[in-house]
Amino acid sequence: MASLGLEAEQEPLLGDRTPGSREWDILETEDHYKSRWRSIRILYLTMFLSSVGFSIVIMSIWPYLQKIDQTADASFLGWVIASFSLGQMVASPVFGLWSNYRPRKEPLIISLSISVAANCLYAYVHVPASHNKYYMLVARGLVGFGAGNVAVIRSYIAGATSLQERTSSMANTSACQALGFILGPASTDEVQVLQGNIDQVAVVATNIVFFVILFIFALFETIVTPLTMDMYAWTREQAVLYDGIILAALGVEALIIFMGIKLLSKKIGERAILLGGFIVVWVGFFILLPWGNHFPKIQWEDLHNTSIPNTTFGEIIITLWKSPKEDHNEGPTGCPIGQAWCFYTPMIHLAQFLTSAVLIGIGYPSCNVMSYTLYSKILGPKPQGVYMGWLTASGSAARILGPVFISQVYTSWGPRWAFSLVCGIVMLTIILLGVVYRRLVAFSVRHGRIQE
Repeated sequence: MASLGLEAEQEPLLGDRTPGSREWDILETEDHYKSRWRSIRILYLTMFLSSVGFSIVIMSIWPYLQKIDQTADASFLGWVIASFSLGQMVASPVFGLWSNYRPRKEPLIISLSISVAANCLYAYVHVPASHNKYYMLVARGLVGFGAGNVAVIRSYIAGATSLQERTSSMANTSACQALGFILGPASTDEVQVLQGNIDQVAVVATNIVFFVILFIFALFETIVTPLTMDMYAWTREQAVLYDGIILAALGVEALIIFMGIKLLSKKIGERAILLGGFIVVWVGFFILLPWGNHFPKIQWEDLHNTSIPNTTFGEIIITLWKSPKEDHNEGPTGCPIGQAWCFYTPMIHLAQFLTSAVLIGIGYPSCNVMSYTLYSKILGPKPQGVYMGWLTASGSAARILGPVFISQVYTSWGPRWAFSLVCGIVMLTIILLGVVYRRLVAFSVRHGRIQE
């Protein structure tokens, strides 16, 4: 039984071997092994290049949007960023289902072609004379639709690796994504289907967990530029530069985390890393809560005599004061007077922000790679295209709702409410993980084929 367990642990999911067949009893040939890993490495490269394209654009969306259309505000920024994920959410199940019945290179080629065309559209959204922000919205949605190929990539990697290889391969996939953030084709095979049912509770729980992971990351990357511009009176150019450096540093940090996860998961297991990652993320957002007696600089330049928000004598005197005229090319800096919370919400100190970013940079990659590693193991040796499509769709839904949520709450109520709600969401997810912790096991472990 022990030898059968070891064979099951080492057996890739893809292939034409079935129990009792002659091929089942022979080892994988060297040519097949090289071909399998060649395809996996090509998909690593695909993930890397997709991540490079995403990272180049994400930090400049807000300044670019402000430049091409003066009517766009922070709330519309949330919709622009969310449109990427809306497109990805729609495309992921479609591409996943497609890859189950046709060669995987077909959805990959189509999705990459859509991505190229959509990025070309994004590059020229400044050309039309009006409604530029809506052209950007459409362009980002199409880019997201092309990014739906992530489901196909993860499905193939899950199917082409054994349980022993799975964690390392998934970590490498995430490492390629992280490397892309720093720097700015597979054939269809029949799948061996073993008897036994998939734990649907674990599947649903993992989708929820993955949703929350992408939700918190999407809202963090959305709010980082407006937050730093409001809190530290950075200009648009400074925000793009400094925030880009911060995210690049987080990418380096994530790359180190991905490499360390390979070793750590063998000692304490994927579930413990997933739970620990969420705890670290919660601490990161808790630290980000505003406190103290220092308040952000108010952006007075756009103030008009008819826009005094309060009526007390002292506040009227304050609102009549204006700071010296700033360089017109840089634009006004500070916390906009239209955001009422700027007057009573303490400033988030730079040390707070950087500490929080470091902790989130530790927790997010840990949760990310462990969630879909566990997910692929829970599914077992089944066709995973559709399931991976739904996982990617749940992540895309998170990337739709995250930017919209944070932009609306931040603009209306400020960072204290926004990050308090995020802390609550993360805490509920930690509780969910505690409830389903024992069910998050590999398919073969659950059905007694191998020992955990």
